[in-house]
Amino acid sequence: MAVKNAFKLRMSYNLLDYSRGGGCGCKLGPEQLKTLLSGHNSPVSAQLSVGFLERDDAVVLPLNNGDSLVQSLDFFLPVVGNAYDFGQIAAANALSDLYAMGAQPISALSMLGWPQEQLPIQLAQEVLAGAEHICQAAGITISGGHSIESKEPLFGLSVTGLAKSEQIRLKSTVKVGDHLYLSKPLGLGLMANGLKQKQLSEQAYQVFLKWSTQLNSLGLKLAELPQVSAMTDVTGFGLLGHLSEMLGQQFGADLELDRIPVLEAAKQLAQAYVYPNITTNNYNAVQAHTTGLDGIHMLWLCDPQTSGGLLVASQTDLDFPDLIKIGQVTAEKGIRVLF
Repeated sequence: MAVKNAFKLRMSYNLLDYSRGGGCGCKLGPEQLKTLLSGHNSPVSAQLSVGFLERDDAVVLPLNNGDSLVQSLDFFLPVVGNAYDFGQIAAANALSDLYAMGAQPISALSMLGWPQEQLPIQLAQEVLAGAEHICQAAGITISGGHSIESKEPLFGLSVTGLAKSEQIRLKSTVKVGDHLYLSKPLGLGLMANGLKQKQLSEQAYQVFLKWSTQLNSLGLKLAELPQVSAMTDVTGFGLLGHLSEMLGQQFGADLELDRIPVLEAAKQLAQAYVYPNITTNNYNAVQAHTTGLDGIHMLWLCDPQTSGGLLVASQTDLDFPDLIKIGQVTAEKGIRVLF
């Protein structure tokens, strides 16, 4: 009976009706974030091997036994209307930062903002239940957290992981000639926006849910391979934005457009020009150093992913079913989208 009542409750409310934006599509754009962080001049902790200055997916604290503690957090407004699904996606997205660094999750703390006058607190329980389901799949539980009253619902996790120090993978350690791989298809931002605009079918929603709740635990296996030079996860800045972070000012990349996986429903939404507002910000951040970005494919190459896949750089070919080779790192600066 309790399960039936919980299902009825989560189906009675559409969280998208109570928020302006959602998922990684509601985060600050690359240029806004750059401006925000430019004024941050706190002293760097000497105890950290990866901290604020590295601008990586998580901070890393070496321990005395050869391991490292890895910490990150992520939260956002609802990306879907279903409270349980929202919790699942938010949890998978937060844990992704650990996997991108090669760290095994060991604990999680929740962060919840809830408009109690508009939404019953029992619905927030459904958000937590969805997050707990994903955390259990990752081998951990939510061991505490913090909640506040807010005008819009928001949720996320602060996560901690462990990794052997020599297996920590950064985003900025690519090498010329590295093969580039992607572990999930693009288009999750387009589909989330389509859902909010009521232009996503139930079948397409289930595809969206499958990919956005899939853990990036493949990163644990990849971090064990010495030929893997660098990793990051593709989230709010889109594929090109996060690739730009990997390349920095030193390297470039050739991307083969026809190799880049894109969800079919996302392509259809792009062709109808139903896309998130942040896509334009993402495009503006990369267009100056990207060639071949003058077609509709811009809408998925700059699409803000929520719980997107891993972007992996490797000195040799990798043979994993989930990995799709999409290009190569070059000595020539700039990103080239090749047709």
